[in-house]
Amino acid sequence: MKKTKLLQSDLSYVIATLGHMDTLVVADAGLPIPPETLRIDLALTQGVPGAIQTLNVILDEMQVEKVILAEEVQDHNPKFLTEVQKLLPEVPVEFVTHSQLKARTADARAVVRTGEFSPYANVILVSGVVF
Repeated sequence: MKKTKLLQSDLSYVIATLGHMDTLVVADAGLPIPPETLRIDLALTQGVPGAIQTLNVILDEMQVEKVILAEEVQDHNPKFLTEVQKLLPEVPVEFVTHSQLKARTADARAVVRTGEFSPYANVILVSGVVF
């Protein structure tokens, strides 16, 4: 049995196979996921699991070089933005429009759908390297 926090096998596999600059999206319950993009659906009910809770577990296993957020999060969900920045204090943040963020999900290795029900609670994680 694994010793780390992350037990969900599909998500663990995707993280283990990420290369430098590959992306992984942690999404709220409402983000549209392109049919060609791998969907890892963790959503059980409203708020379970939350996006920050999910992100916290992912960060135990994934090296993140950059974070991409919708610029709308600054005005419509500053609490989410603060929590992301608290988890990744040294990681640069790029802001794009929500439409651009949705378009970029098509190029992600996977989208992890959470039960998050707050607006603009979506984050694109850009994979870094550990050396």
